Amino acid sequence: MPLAPDLEGTQCEPVSFAWARDDVLLYAVAVGAGGEDPAGELALTTENTEGVRTAVLPSFAEIVARGARVDLGDVDPSRVVHAEQGFRVTAPLPVEGLARVTATVTEVLDKGSGALVRTEAEAVDADTGAPLLTATRTLFLGGEGGFGGARGEQAPSPVPDRAPDHELTYRTTPGQALLYRLTGDRNPLHSDPAFAARGGFDRPILHGMCTYGFTARALVATACDGDARRLVAMDARFTRPVLPGQSLTVSVWDTGGGTVAFRTAADGEVVLDRGTAEIAPAG
Repeated sequence: MPLAPDLEGTQCEPVSFAWARDDVLLYAVAVGAGGEDPAGELALTTENTEGVRTAVLPSFAEIVARGARVDLGDVDPSRVVHAEQGFRVTAPLPVEGLARVTATVTEVLDKGSGALVRTEAEAVDADTGAPLLTATRTLFLGGEGGFGGARGEQAPSPVPDRAPDHELTYRTTPGQALLYRLTGDRNPLHSDPAFAARGGFDRPILHGMCTYGFTARALVATACDGDARRLVAMDARFTRPVLPGQSLTVSVWDTGGGTVAFRTAADGEVVLDRGTAEIAPAG
């Protein structure tokens, strides 16, 4: 079996990641900020607007942690699916910085048709060692199951069975994936028609993390009253692909105690589910 044995507990060597203000601005634009109203999210998209302080969209945490990867073995990249993603920041991320990031495989589950591999990356300030963030990433590796491992149990959905307290719709553009790939994710599944066909898709699909970023913007706009610094943590499961050009509707439920639940749908089909987020108090 090509999946590397004894993965659980495996840790990669630390990697460094540096970012500057332009990286933060590009990321925000790549997940749609300013696309429908250029003056609507200037804290995320500009650095020289009078009276506006640049803020980092907290889902940028995945960009910081992305380069820390554990070798999973000789798996087929066209059958690797991003299943879940989460992050937690210890404080609002700075608009520029240098981090040292280490990832560890925390769980490997046997789902029969494939393996579910969960990793947790920890990023610290490269100069001071102060914690910056943690990012959890779960991948489904098609064809890698059947090795007799634990299957895992699914917890109840955190999304309430009632109408949402907030709902917001954004439209992605036909070229959204081509823009998002400039943040560093050059997976050809999102740009190469032949590669996408090998994965069973009629055409390239949108990055799951682009959908995730659109959703983070909706959480900031609703639960955080437009203040990105208040979004502390976010976790969700990817349920189906999004095609560039589709509309994304984010539904948000206030669940009390500084937490919300959320779900994102593309043209009526749920694409991001079982979402939870932690919101810091205002002020």
